Parts: sequence; structure tokens; C-alpha cells
Amino acid sequence: MATLVSFHAHPDDESINTGGLMARAAAEGHRVVLVVATRGEHGEVAPGFLAEGEQLGVRRVAETFASAEILGVARVELLGYVDSGMIGTPENESTYAFWGADVEAAANRLAAILREESADVLTIYDDHGGYGHPDHIQVHRVGARAAAIAGTPHVFEATMNRDAIAEMMAAAAELGIGVDEVDEPDATSQPDFGSPQTIITHAVDVADQIDLKRRSMMAHASQITEGSFFLAMPPEGFARAFGTEWFIEHGSRHSSGPHYVHLLPGLD
Repeated sequence: MATLVSFHAHPDDESINTGGLMARAAAEGHRVVLVVATRGEHGEVAPGFLAEGEQLGVRRVAETFASAEILGVARVELLGYVDSGMIGTPENESTYAFWGADVEAAANRLAAILREESADVLTIYDDHGGYGHPDHIQVHRVGARAAAIAGTPHVFEATMNRDAIAEMMAAAAELGIGVDEVDEPDATSQPDFGSPQTIITHAVDVADQIDLKRRSMMAHASQITEGSFFLAMPPEGFARAFGTEWFIEHGSRHSSGPHYVHLLPGLD
């Protein structure tokens, strides 16, 4: 059996980006560890959702543990940094924001966990953080450095398949996805959204875990509401959108397109 450590920026990122992989690894008897850099305290939340006096960061930590239980995660660790918000916002420049953290210091904190767990595989994000979010970019930087410090043998960058998303949106009506009726992430207007299929090295089929992945998203109710683009999809559309998770092998310089694997190398 192997150990998978999945490193993320905020609560709910694990559900969206690697929830299927984590659930599959756990179901097959591997040890799964979730590390989250921040509590996501600067996320958006609907008015009236939180109880009087309730802090969003505290709520999101609770949601993370609920999601982890659904996915079969054995250990959850938070590095304790502050959600950085987006570039140009006051939060991005605040003290203890993850974006401004010293990479070497943060990497050593993650490396300590990797060593304790004798991690076989670490997942991070691609070098532009999937869609340019500063905390996601910092996950890439810190995660890559931590793996080098700890000697973790396999590192994979979670990404989104830009070409597959375009194909899905073109078939939205056929799949019953009403893109005009929900809050749709606009991939076409963001040149750094995801990665072209030509540079993606690995694809993991997580169709068997799609129900757990959806439930883990639902656990993050402060961020992923029932009316969100994700959860408003009919089952067939959701399975197509989230039934495959995409990765770039860290350090890869070329690819002939994604290689479909049962699990990431090192977890077989």
C-alpha cells in the first residue's frame, strides 16, 4: 500500500480538483492525507448563511473535515496561513497571507508531513494555479520545493483540461446543462484557465467515485451552493464534467497527450 498526500490552497479545492483520486485511493486501501494551506477565510458566502458571530474560516475548517470523512482521508492538516484573496485586493497584502509566505519556510512545514508519512505521491497544482489564483500558484511553488526537500518520488500537478471543457460546454444543451441559468465559470475569457490537452500527461478515471466526489462538494456548503454551476448539473453532466481528473507529471517537458491510468503511478 502507498501513501498519497494531496496539498491544496483552500477548503473545497480538494473536492473539486482531486476528490475522485483521493476517494479511489482510500477505497483501494491506500493512505490518504489532506494538507490545506489556509482556512479560506476570505471566500465569498451568501448573506445569512453563517450563524450570528460565526466566522467563515471556522465554518470552512469544519466543512473540510466533513469532506475528508466522505472521501476516506486518514489525516487532515492545516498549515495555518491566511487566505490571500486575489491579486490587487487588501487581503493579498495582509500579514500571514499565504501568497506572501516565504517559500522555503512553508515548504519545510509541508516537507515535515511528507517525511512523517513517507509519502509516495504528492499532488499540487500546475504552475499557474489552474486559473491564476495566487494561493494556487503558491501551492505549486511550495509543494514542488517540499517534495524536493523530503525526497517524495512522485509529484503530479492537478489541472483542468481546457480542451475537454470546451467540448463539454459545446455539448451543454445535450447534457442538460443550462449554462445561462447558473453561475458558470467562464473558461473562454481566461487564457490561463486550465491546460491544453497536449501538455497533460495523466488522466484518472474516477467515475466509480463520482457520488462521493459530489457529496464532498456538498459538504462545502458555504462555498458550493445547490444552485452553483457544479451542483446544478444533472447527473450525466456532472459525471462528464468531473468523472476524469487531469494531471501533469511535475518536471515533464513533453507529452503526447494524457495517458489514462487506473491510479497515479506509485499508487498501483
